[in-house]
Amino acid sequence: MKVLAVFFCAGACWAQQYELGGAFGYGVYRDVSVIAPGGTATAGIRNRFATGVMFCDNLFEHVSGEMRYLYQDGDPFLSTGTVRGNIQGQSHAFNYDVLFQARGRKARLRPYFAVGVGAKYYVTTGPEPNPQPMPKIAGLVSTNQWRALVTGGGGVKYRLTDNILLRVDFRDYITPFPTHIIVPAPSGTDHGIFNQFTPLFGVSYVF
Repeated sequence: MKVLAVFFCAGACWAQQYELGGAFGYGVYRDVSVIAPGGTATAGIRNRFATGVMFCDNLFEHVSGEMRYLYQDGDPFLSTGTVRGNIQGQSHAFNYDVLFQARGRKARLRPYFAVGVGAKYYVTTGPEPNPQPMPKIAGLVSTNQWRALVTGGGGVKYRLTDNILLRVDFRDYITPFPTHIIVPAPSGTDHGIFNQFTPLFGVSYVF
C-alpha cells in the first residue's frame, strides 16, 4: 500500500498541465535595403495588428513546449525618397517554442523566455502595382512564399484563477527576405533579414 501511495503521489506531482489560449497584439517590422544598379530602396512590410492562438504542454516544472500560430496583417512595400509602392498582403507564422520558466507551475507569477523554430507564409492578396514604382531597383509581385522561421522572446504568465492565465508576451519572428514577393532587379541584392517585433496580450485556459 505504501508503494502504491508513493506511486500516486509521484503521478500527482508530475501531472501534465495544458494551456489553450489566444492573443492579440501589434507587429512591428525592421525594414531592409535593396541595392541595385538603379539605386537603393527601403523594403519592408507595414506595421499592423497581429492575432494568434497557442497550445502549451507543461510537462516539466520549469520547461514547457508550445505550438503557436500568428496572423499578421501587413502590406509588402518599397520606398525611396518620395516614391512609394505597396501590394496588399498578410503573413501566417507556425512555430514550436520551448519556454524556460523561472518559477514552478503553482506560482501565481511566472516570467519566462522562449526560443523556437517554424515556418512563415507570406501571402499577397491584391494586384501588383501598375506601373511598378521603381522597376530599376525592385518589383512587387503578386505571389506567396514560405520562409524558414526562428523565434525568440519572453513574457510573463499571471494565474488569475486555477484555470485562467493572463499572458503578456514579446516575440521576435525572424525570417529571410521574401525575394519572390519583393524581387530585386537584375544584379540587385537585398541586405538584411526580416524581424517582426510583436508584443502580445493573451488569455489561456489551463486544464
